[in-house]
Amino acid sequence: MKSLPLNQLYRTCDIKDFTFKTTRQLEPLEEIVGQNRAQEAVRFALAMPHGGYNVYAVGRNGLGKRTTMLRYLEHYADKEYESYDWCYVANFEEPRSPRVLRLPAGEGQTLKQDMDRLMIRLTQLIPQTFEGDNFLERAEQLKNEYGRKQEDALDKVARQAKRKKVRLTVSTPGGYRLVAMNGDEPHTQESFAALTEEQRQSFEDEINKLEKKLRAAVRKVAELEQEYTDKQQALNEETLESLTGHQFDELVAKYKEYPQVVGYLESVRKDMGDNLDIFLEDGDEQAAIAYASLDRKMPRRYQINLLVHHKNRDVPVIVEDNPNYHNLFGYVENVTFKGTVFTDFSLIRPGSLHKANGGYLLMDAIKVLEQPFVWDGLKRALRSKSLQINSLERELTLSGTISLEPEAIPLNVKIVLFGDRETWMLLQEYDPEFSELFRITADFENEMYRTPESEQQYAKFIASVVVDKKLLHCDRKAVARVIEYSSRIADHQERLSLHASDIANLLRESDFWARQAGARLIQATHVEQALTSARYRSSRIRDHYFDSIRDGTTLVSTDGARVGQVNALSVLSAGGYEFGMPNRITATSYYGDGDVIDIERDVKLGGNIHSKGVMILTSWLTSRFAVTEPMHLSASLTFEQNYGEVDGDSASLAELCALVSSLSGKAVRQDLAITGSINQFGEVQPIGGANEKIEGFFQACEIKGFSGSQGVILPASNVQNLMLDAEVLAAVRQRKFSIYAVNTAEEAIGLLLGQSAGKVSAKGRYPANTIFGAIQKRLERMRDQERQEASGDKAAKESSS
Repeated sequence: MKSLPLNQLYRTCDIKDFTFKTTRQLEPLEEIVGQNRAQEAVRFALAMPHGGYNVYAVGRNGLGKRTTMLRYLEHYADKEYESYDWCYVANFEEPRSPRVLRLPAGEGQTLKQDMDRLMIRLTQLIPQTFEGDNFLERAEQLKNEYGRKQEDALDKVARQAKRKKVRLTVSTPGGYRLVAMNGDEPHTQESFAALTEEQRQSFEDEINKLEKKLRAAVRKVAELEQEYTDKQQALNEETLESLTGHQFDELVAKYKEYPQVVGYLESVRKDMGDNLDIFLEDGDEQAAIAYASLDRKMPRRYQINLLVHHKNRDVPVIVEDNPNYHNLFGYVENVTFKGTVFTDFSLIRPGSLHKANGGYLLMDAIKVLEQPFVWDGLKRALRSKSLQINSLERELTLSGTISLEPEAIPLNVKIVLFGDRETWMLLQEYDPEFSELFRITADFENEMYRTPESEQQYAKFIASVVVDKKLLHCDRKAVARVIEYSSRIADHQERLSLHASDIANLLRESDFWARQAGARLIQATHVEQALTSARYRSSRIRDHYFDSIRDGTTLVSTDGARVGQVNALSVLSAGGYEFGMPNRITATSYYGDGDVIDIERDVKLGGNIHSKGVMILTSWLTSRFAVTEPMHLSASLTFEQNYGEVDGDSASLAELCALVSSLSGKAVRQDLAITGSINQFGEVQPIGGANEKIEGFFQACEIKGFSGSQGVILPASNVQNLMLDAEVLAAVRQRKFSIYAVNTAEEAIGLLLGQSAGKVSAKGRYPANTIFGAIQKRLERMRDQERQEASGDKAAKESSS
């Protein structure tokens, strides 16, 4: 068979198709390239006005899901979504349930500033006015007037008592007593007892009459006290209205379009008259609480807690990187004063849902699911379309601690969750509400087709990364090299990787090397230097393994021929860096019942897929050599010097060739390595990591020394995946190394064993000078020997009988 030509081992990017010289001449893309399907899903979800059309963006990390969403929302978000400012204010009727005010974007900040200015003025004017001479004089007059009336009412009873030789005394404030008099002194117990029965009865009768009059006088005093209180309150309200009336009227006129605000202002106006002492008592408590809560010293009762405010009417787009319960749903802060925990409506703090209300909230799905109570709370909020601030302590404990119950806020938000496919499938399977709340799946592509047009688009994507990250611009050869690298990480000549973070990292590192060299543009040499540097930083484990080949610790043969020994290829991953390496597979055969013993499986080092591959090649063998008669040859297979688990079926073709070599007695070329899986019909199937596997055997040959005949056999269907390293391409160009592609097991056997596998005739015979013919002859000899032994045993039994 002929080896593959160079143009099938690497697809170069033709810079002649480019219409630019540097990326400076390209218009950066506003979206991530190649994600049309996901963008259509997002567009549909955002356009749907109904509930439940939230988005789950599916794809591995680094595909640009978040960038795509942010750019799309920035340019195409529905501008009809109206954002609001949300404020919490005191509920004077029910202090534990603060009221919520909704205002158009920007108006909340204005209302807060208006109320702050009003309260600052009043904290100065009210004490000045109510402590001024004019007010104090009027209050004193009122007090004196009612004081005289009270005294007159009591003096009348006192004069009547005096005429009856009884004194009215005041024992305590509000406590009155009638005492019988003995001249100018009250009767003592002894003197009162010395009186005649008639005199004592006379005193008691008079005192009883006076007590009735006293009770009437006391009621009148109480009425006068209440009347005085009402008059004083009326004076306070009159004075307060003269100070604040026009200011409140101005605010009411300013916010007349918002009934909620007008109602709140009227309730403040009324409450201030009932709680005037807030402005007059300059106690330490208010100052301490204001200091502890990082607030200004002013009446907290009348503050506006501006929970969410927007500078303009743009649709809010919020990204929450830490979606714990408090960050998402908000919380109520507490301050401690003199050992007592204190809170009020002004200490309510917003969450991301508050900030995103009327817009979009973007979060990582796994982070949401990791946080306790968050997923259930999010579903509850989306179902009820309302946002209630509940203390997390209520979810965690059974104690009924006193806290606030703020009025719920109507919720109108679109949620976008970013996650991988496994998480999405688990939610679909185990959470029946998920599919109702997240009806749209934005499925992000890993790759895009590679055409001249898509390469031009990819160049614009590179330009957008350069502009976004503020890097040096790239010349056209650097762009071509990045595109070729993209095909390499896509593992396909006809595909381009959409893993944006890989490309961004490559451009950052290329920019570093370009700046180190003092260049004004990123050139292909800088891209190559960045790739080399990244490979060197990650290749310690790979180098350690190949050092073991160099010093002979790991046995690898790259020349000669051996029976039952094949160079297979595998891929190892170390911290995200993948590299290929050769593995020796050996097979032995012996008289038996036709079983193929997989040593890896028997010692529990073989995975399920590897065991399946061995069973398939066993089936292939029996279909070739045990169709009409049993196969009395058994065999065993193993990976030499393997001490870890083996999985995957990419070595099944190599294992088959080792078995065929052992069964036929024909030696296997050791200058060739092979990879590929087979099916029961002997067709060679594609495998992964073709580039890394070829480069791994190439490096082993480089260590052992090139003979000019070395190479790798791989499935023909993997040729389209080849984007080989420059060193391998140079060796192929110099005829030091070759790549062969096979479609069937027979082709691979012919290459490795240096002899045709053979085609079966109509009579079921293989040609004598073929590999399969040799196996068939060996099996026939064993069957003949078995028949002779069986007939000899039968004759011996007959003669003995």
